Amino acid sequence: MRFEWNHDKDTSMSKLTKNQRAEIDNLALMADREIDTSDIPETADWRNAVIGKYYRPIKKQVSLRLDADILEWFKIQGGKYQTHINLALRRYMESNQAIK
Repeated sequence: MRFEWNHDKDTSMSKLTKNQRAEIDNLALMADREIDTSDIPETADWRNAVIGKYYRPIKKQVSLRLDADILEWFKIQGGKYQTHINLALRRYMESNQAIK
């Protein structure tokens, strides 16, 4: 299976050195069976795998008007109230996507 890397669309690629980028480009041209993965043990047991563990969606700064009592309630819960509001909105969104 061949993989083509689009440097323009991946912002993390801009942080790589020329040598690192060349190595990735060379690996992308190789067939999977040609790549030496002997230093990476294969995982056969995926029972404890966590889906999305390292997924971090892009954040956008917005101005949002909330009822004062709702905002106060999130703030007195402690911690990062904006993160908790985002989580509540995400759970609402995900629960409503399942319905459609």
